[in-house]
Amino acid sequence: METLVNIQNLTKKYGSVVALDNISINLPQGRIIGLLGPNGSGKTTLIKLMNGLLQPTSGEIFIGGEPVGLETKAMVSYLPDRNYLNNGDRVKNVLKQFEQFYEDFDRDKAEEMLDSLQISSKMKLKSMSKGTKEKMQLALVMSRQAKIYILDEPIAGVDPAARDFILRTIMDHRHPGATVLISTHLIADIEPVLDDAIFLQYGRILLANTVQNIRSEKGKSVDEVFREVFRC
Repeated sequence: METLVNIQNLTKKYGSVVALDNISINLPQGRIIGLLGPNGSGKTTLIKLMNGLLQPTSGEIFIGGEPVGLETKAMVSYLPDRNYLNNGDRVKNVLKQFEQFYEDFDRDKAEEMLDSLQISSKMKLKSMSKGTKEKMQLALVMSRQAKIYILDEPIAGVDPAARDFILRTIMDHRHPGATVLISTHLIADIEPVLDDAIFLQYGRILLANTVQNIRSEKGKSVDEVFREVFRC
């Protein structure tokens, strides 16, 4: 499989706290990959480094053969773990902003997904429930023709029906051949769509393999292996 993301000897420290400890891994193209670990394991730090929102203490990240920077921002579609849209905006304004900011934004696809959610372009974000806002943000992110979609805890804090919608959206609307990296600690819900899994703990990679290999080698589901590895 062709490598899309190459991470080499990556370390990130916050003062004396080591968030990522000299990790190296390749992420292949065209796969759905779970970045799995408990809170504080380094998942969000890694994601922010991949998006150029933090600078590494040492080591490098290459996406599509380019070091993280202006060139890679055009390849990455990022869903952070919190709402980043202006509550005072109307949906039509948000669509216009995405269209102006991202050359690869497919407005027709976004409007189709929002229609399926019964979200009118005239609605203000402040009138939406938390779950509806999260679904809208996902629809916007998945409407880009990106090489990699990086989703930070996309199913945390939403009900089971919303989780089903989110997983269907990820499966049905990613750009053909793109990689999806999903950070989560809710393994059972996400496992059915994963091709590969990476376990992070204390900033180190404990396990990285295909879901198929993990199941065959361990004789258990990824969720069961996760519960054993991270048992308190």
